[in-house]
Amino acid sequence: MAAYIICLTSGSGLPVFTRSVGNVKALPFPVIGSLNAVHMFSANHDATLQSTTTDDARIVWREFHNSLVLIAVMGRDGASDDAHMGKLLDNVFHAMVLLYGLDDLVNIKNVERFKKEIRICFQLVDTLIQQSALTTFSDLTNAVDIMLTPDNAMLQSFLDAFVEASDSPYGCLLANGRVVVATSKWWELSSTELVLLSLLMQSVPQCTSRDIPIYLPQASPSVPHRLMTFELIKNVDVCVICGPSPTLAQLTREISRFWTPAIETLKSTRQLNLRNFPLTLDMDSNVMGFLLVNTKSNRCLSSVNVNREREDTAKFEKRRAVLRSFFKYVVGTYFSNSSIKGTEKGPSEYNHQATDTYIVCSGHKCYAHISGNYQIFLMFSAKIPTFAMRSVCVKTLNLFIKDKNNQI
Repeated sequence: MAAYIICLTSGSGLPVFTRSVGNVKALPFPVIGSLNAVHMFSANHDATLQSTTTDDARIVWREFHNSLVLIAVMGRDGASDDAHMGKLLDNVFHAMVLLYGLDDLVNIKNVERFKKEIRICFQLVDTLIQQSALTTFSDLTNAVDIMLTPDNAMLQSFLDAFVEASDSPYGCLLANGRVVVATSKWWELSSTELVLLSLLMQSVPQCTSRDIPIYLPQASPSVPHRLMTFELIKNVDVCVICGPSPTLAQLTREISRFWTPAIETLKSTRQLNLRNFPLTLDMDSNVMGFLLVNTKSNRCLSSVNVNREREDTAKFEKRRAVLRSFFKYVVGTYFSNSSIKGTEKGPSEYNHQATDTYIVCSGHKCYAHISGNYQIFLMFSAKIPTFAMRSVCVKTLNLFIKDKNNQI
């Protein structure tokens, strides 16, 4: 879907950057100026311009710390309201904080220099707006994607030992962009920090090790830390957040000592890609994909290959797109989600909280259900009887939450 993200300075309206996705032309400067002008006009008249729509697009404005204005322009995609676009702009700003620091974002002294330095954020910003290219859902749900494996306890012990040697309480193991296990301190990070750290790993090129200066948008927006990552096997990385020590070279020398005994387990974990949960858990054959979100723990589990079908990239991408579209339609219209700004109190046109909703299409059916902190969204084949969807949905949810060892 075509989209633009525009960043300008508050007050002066000087353009900082424009990022786009899709086969679109660059926005002319007069258009950018007009978009900023209507926002400034509203502010000068004690009004806040939040959004507007045209026949084929939606535009959302957000101002941050009286320093920067972010504008999102996207094609109409059937989403219920501006909550999801607003969350996207929040994530873009926090991505800038993550890699640049809040102090320098709030106190811009030289705009031309700032325009050059802020380029370090472009890869992560592009990842956020290129939603159709993502294989995860965290940018949408504001809950970090996880992977459940039968070896979580074993991998947790390997991780804890390595993190202790790195003299840091913050560490996690990622497989294909999903958190497999993490330390308790890592889980104490805010949902925004968890999501952006995992997306940062997806946005950078693969390499054996990295040492990236980062700020934590909520926990430490002004004091930098170091994110050190190490590729254990292809698409499986261990990450730690450290202070000035140890050095990257020191930790690199420790990798073999701590992780060589776990190599076969890591390979088995990687093979769960697309399914993302243990093979011992059987699911109804009509389920084509699902998205399970825990709004309390800020974790989500998804799968587009539930029944271990032969790999078909186009098929799996379509299922992922259907689930994303269904989530965006349901959350904000029928379901609330406190992690997504604008949906805390639920839709104003309803005086009750819906717990179930579904849609029926020619090629598939979708069903959504709420139970406590859990929201589950299922995509079914069209052949399943409509009346049976709720029972299968509830059964699927219970399959994951009945086992206390599953950290979802």
